Amino acid sequence: MSAPLPPWYDDLAGSLAEAWALLVRGAADRRHPFHTPQVATIGEDGAPSVRTVVLRAATPAGRTLRFHTDARSRKARELAADPRVALHAYHPGAKIQLRLAGVATLHRDDAVAAAAWAATRPFSRACYRLATPPGTPAEDPHAALAEAGDGPEAGREAFVAVTVTVERMEFLFLAAAGHRRALFEWQGEALAARWLVP
Repeated sequence: MSAPLPPWYDDLAGSLAEAWALLVRGAADRRHPFHTPQVATIGEDGAPSVRTVVLRAATPAGRTLRFHTDARSRKARELAADPRVALHAYHPGAKIQLRLAGVATLHRDDAVAAAAWAATRPFSRACYRLATPPGTPAEDPHAALAEAGDGPEAGREAFVAVTVTVERMEFLFLAAAGHRRALFEWQGEALAARWLVP
């Protein structure tokens, strides 16, 4: 017997609300599949560059997502050079895939970065205290983990909060009764929503 269809199955607005609800839950719950989406940037060589990040916040009203990175990382350099970004998340239990595209803003010395740093747990801050930038070749993995400083603010200078303003979202729900795929695009505050062939 197949599972009952969700109330948003044939509802564009409901599908969009479900997508944002999953992103909000993903940001809040480290066990949720949307907690670790993949983020793609345009690499320094012009090729795509993808990696997994931790989703720290999702704000439907502002259409923003937030994750953190090291200011010395390739990801930060790529976003500074070209702020276009794509994200992908898949929830195997819900059978929902999201593909998002938008524009990233890097926050280092502003209120967004300060609030994000203040909410970051001590064990997460350790990543930003490393003396050597992420991705640097190392002869010894232990030496690579040498820290540059100690104390509650150590690593703050390397911390970057990245917010992504979502401009496009593709929603795909897999169902035995028939898949549903929708596209949501924003021009400023104006939303265009339509169904796509799955």
